[in-house]
Amino acid sequence: MKKVFRYRVFPTSSQTMILNQTLDGCRWLYNHLLEQRKNTWETEKKSLSYYDQTNSFNQFKQDNPFLKDIHSQVLQNVAKRIDLAFKSFYRRTRKSEKPGYPRFRGKFRYDSFCYPQSGFKLLKNVVRLSKIGGVRINLHRPIEGEIKTCTIKKTPTEKWFVSFSCDIEHTPIQQPIKPIMGIDVGLENFAWFSDGRRIKNPKFFQQEEKALARVQRKLSKQKKGTPIRTRVRKTVARVHERIKNKRHNFIHHKSRKIADRFNTIVIENLNIRSIIKDNHRRINKSIGDAAWRMFLNAIEYKAEYAGKQVIKVNPAYTSQTCSKCRTRIKLKLSDHIFHCPSCDLRINRDYNASINILSLGLQTLGIFPRSPVTCDGD
Repeated sequence: MKKVFRYRVFPTSSQTMILNQTLDGCRWLYNHLLEQRKNTWETEKKSLSYYDQTNSFNQFKQDNPFLKDIHSQVLQNVAKRIDLAFKSFYRRTRKSEKPGYPRFRGKFRYDSFCYPQSGFKLLKNVVRLSKIGGVRINLHRPIEGEIKTCTIKKTPTEKWFVSFSCDIEHTPIQQPIKPIMGIDVGLENFAWFSDGRRIKNPKFFQQEEKALARVQRKLSKQKKGTPIRTRVRKTVARVHERIKNKRHNFIHHKSRKIADRFNTIVIENLNIRSIIKDNHRRINKSIGDAAWRMFLNAIEYKAEYAGKQVIKVNPAYTSQTCSKCRTRIKLKLSDHIFHCPSCDLRINRDYNASINILSLGLQTLGIFPRSPVTCDGD
């Protein structure tokens, strides 16, 4: 299996200049290759392939000497990115989806480059990069497996990170079915568990919304291209980074506890795009702040690595079906309490949904429990 390890690196001022020049060179090549494909199609009705473009790299280097200061495989990876962008474009076109033609990249829209096979070497506290030199790295956890690729990324706050994609020979020990847990995600509470416990929604974006609005107003008043606008833009980026870091820390802590405690985890198979479609903007903003997809993905890969089982069930009507007598009633979005007219059950709608999710998961396993469903999590 593959696993990615991400570390902070601390280049010197001269190395920072070289890294920025490498990014600029890769961005120029990306835009040039995109323009080449676009013009070839418009004039000759011909689609260029990855190999058609990489075969012309020697001529590119002669005409543009700054490309010689970039490792050859880094340049090849730029061509690969273009090729993947067009393959995705053709795939969406065939499926009659919104195609999204590949776009040219501005200065702040190209932030990484990759050594796909060679050109890098990891030492004790230094990562050696071809054409750049040894860059100090904060190796805060050991790397597992064999390193395959090395990606250097620059954040909007001008911090540098390196990510190693590794092949790991890991055979997880299969765990028994129990303890088992059903989880329903929501907005009022971040998650409800089928044993009655819940996780409150931290609403990190809402906490920082006033601070973000303040610095964005300041940014809008600055003239484009001035040094002060660049400084204020970094301030805005730092607020966004703070929100992102809080959210990531929260999600990884909670998903780790869930993956460690339960052997079978039943979650909803959510289609976030369909959920946010035709919703009010404020609701979609809250859904984005909750980051359900990130949370469920974190549970999945951590459980898989530990040999645990994750079951995805259809979320349809889980909050509108009585977990005791299976009666279905229609609820508004503002209804937080589920009150069944048949059996007089009164329960939080998200708690009710988590019990139904657990029930569907047990049915997937071939277990048909009596209602109401109880959990053996403790």
